[in-house]
Amino acid sequence: MTTAAAAVESLIGHGLTAIYALPGVHNDPLFDALHAASDRIRVIHPRHEQAAGYMALGAALATGKPQAFSVVPGPGVLNAGAALLNAYGLGAPVLALVGQIPQNAIDRGYGHLHELPDQLGLLRHLTKHAARITHPGEAPRLIAEALAKAQAGRARPVALECAIDVWGREAPVPMVAPQPPAPLAPDPEAVAKAAAMLDRAERPLIVVGGGALDAAPALRALAEALAAPVMSFRRARGVLPSDHPLAVSWPVGHRLWAEADAVLAVGTRLHLPLSVWGSDAALKLIRLDVDAEEIERYRRPDAAILADATLGLAALAEALPRRRRPARADVAAAQAWFATELTRLAPQMGFLGAIREALPEDGIVVEDVTQMGFVGRLAFPVAAPRRYLSPGYQDNLGWGYGAALGAKAALPDRPVVLLTGDGGFLYQAGEMATAMRHGIAVVVVVFDDGAFGNVRRIQAEQYGNRLIASDLRNPDFVLLAESFGMPAWRADTPAALRAALGAALSRNAPALIHVRLGEVPSPWPLILLPRVRGFEEVWRRAWP
Repeated sequence: MTTAAAAVESLIGHGLTAIYALPGVHNDPLFDALHAASDRIRVIHPRHEQAAGYMALGAALATGKPQAFSVVPGPGVLNAGAALLNAYGLGAPVLALVGQIPQNAIDRGYGHLHELPDQLGLLRHLTKHAARITHPGEAPRLIAEALAKAQAGRARPVALECAIDVWGREAPVPMVAPQPPAPLAPDPEAVAKAAAMLDRAERPLIVVGGGALDAAPALRALAEALAAPVMSFRRARGVLPSDHPLAVSWPVGHRLWAEADAVLAVGTRLHLPLSVWGSDAALKLIRLDVDAEEIERYRRPDAAILADATLGLAALAEALPRRRRPARADVAAAQAWFATELTRLAPQMGFLGAIREALPEDGIVVEDVTQMGFVGRLAFPVAAPRRYLSPGYQDNLGWGYGAALGAKAALPDRPVVLLTGDGGFLYQAGEMATAMRHGIAVVVVVFDDGAFGNVRRIQAEQYGNRLIASDLRNPDFVLLAESFGMPAWRADTPAALRAALGAALSRNAPALIHVRLGEVPSPWPLILLPRVRGFEEVWRRAWP
């Protein structure tokens, strides 16, 4: 078997049914092997390497399962680098399978086509694990190890490179079965300590991040047992359905943080609450995380459970004394305050409401870095995990179309809608060709304000309205879509958007809707929130 055939068989053996890949001479044998297996694995080829990476990322976020992409070395790797960086920040199990120059020339500086000095070293900066395949017999083992590492503990991307002359070599190949990682069970003493703190708390608050996405039932059971509100933001939206009385958004969580006497943080960095909102001796901090490093990154917790989120939450619920806890007036009051605050964002909320009405409950929304997305991450109703995909702390402008295409390719029976702006969409607008070529029925909603809107707002408000490099000259987005053979609509009101989105979704085909957007109210007062607790205690606890 050739190295390439061994790699393809290994991907299939691990349950992968698609690979997002751009061909090139360094990977020709790999594509030949993919052709031979085309009845078992689909090749989706985009028009740019960044899209290959983002499509694998979107598929991984939507399914929670490992996904793979393949690109040529050098410029191909660099073009896909932003997607790998984003996958690292989002904790996504993505495998980059990349080419290399001839094996005996690697890092020799000869100037081969696409030569990149220390490409493997670069990949190690962007991934959890990176290695080189040097022989056909290594391919199954290295792929099994890489995919196991991608999923073990805190999920993150991994990479394997293979030289142009190694892909086609033949040798006997021992296949290696998948090595699914066992979930990390919690320590009973740690659970007992944390449960006692939660039981004594009168105003507990649960904060969840991406590490809790697969723990929704266990989270709900614990939250209801404690009558504790659950704050989620961005990619954790839907872990507790938005319409649940205990589900609270970011600004509501901020108000509750000020008076909370215990916080249970599950699968979250808890970066802004601890580093900006503040902490003090009255706040008992409990961390439940599968990443030991994350638990003490900002502050030494009062109790720590190193475990899989589902197992840890179930153990906590089991350890809690059974007693009825009353509904909390402070939660209801904070929710009412937030509802009033959202009226200030009526233009954005009108369009988001129209999308929610037209989109089936199981539909997936992908937010790009755009004015509508900033409000969506606060207030778009989400009924279940992995139905609202957000770019996380990297906030890569323009990530959205590739991610949406990957989500739809991986889950073809689910409607997928992209919320993007005129600035971000043109990063990957060429992928309309990919959508049409492969029949990937993503509906793109382009909110067009003729600017990098956030940049323009900052320049206007903080730099004396000295505007520079923030205005945009845009194409006619409807005609642009139609030039690819894609149906397109214009919709400048929420009612028109609701009708256009309904029509687009009913076709189950790629589509675009253009929305002209004027200046809208700033959502940032509800996102960049001030300190509400002391700082000195944080310092003492972190460095006793």
